[in-house]
Amino acid sequence: MTDLLKNPHPGEILKYEFLDEIGLSQNQLADAILVPRNRIHAIVNGTRDISADTDLRLAKFFGLSEGYWLRLQNAFDTLEAKRKIGSQIDKIPAWQAADAD
Repeated sequence: MTDLLKNPHPGEILKYEFLDEIGLSQNQLADAILVPRNRIHAIVNGTRDISADTDLRLAKFFGLSEGYWLRLQNAFDTLEAKRKIGSQIDKIPAWQAADAD
């Protein structure tokens, strides 16, 4: 069996690549983007997904394009699903149109 690389949740990226890099606490970020503090804590802990609302707020705060955080969330969710049901997906045939004579 091959070992799979860890699929980082967007909250880990938020923590390690953004908050830790600029020395900002989770509470400071929550206050700055006008959301409840427990929202940021849950995202960082990987127990809450990034919503469109949170994406817009984080993108504005960090000067990123709208959708940046949603794309990270989508990539995370897709890989998790692929790992979970990939063998089932492999069994699904691709639809092909019937030849018109």
